[in-house]
Amino acid sequence: MINQVILVGRLTRDPEIRYTQEGQAVANVTLAVSRNFKSNAGEIEADFVNCTLWRKTAENTANYCKKGSIVGVSGRIQTRSYENNGKRVYVTEVLAESVKFMGGKPRELVEQ
Repeated sequence: MINQVILVGRLTRDPEIRYTQEGQAVANVTLAVSRNFKSNAGEIEADFVNCTLWRKTAENTANYCKKGSIVGVSGRIQTRSYENNGKRVYVTEVLAESVKFMGGKPRELVEQ
């Protein structure tokens, strides 16, 4: 079986790093990935994909990227579920194996 995904998009917020009790770095980011087509209203929509980064990948992304940075993520899709107030909640996310830094925010969007 093959479980491989490659995404290129913009970070929706600054990466926040935290550490497990064992000292491993982990960061959760959301990637805004534009679709290849326009909606009925003539606008290009985006999908917002949750990604989990571990170890050096998490640390480097937190140190060198910020909201609006363009990154390429290569990894695999992972699903999990948990109980919340008696309801089963399902989560689908990308477990990143590598992140490539591809650029920052467009010049006109940089805050002054």
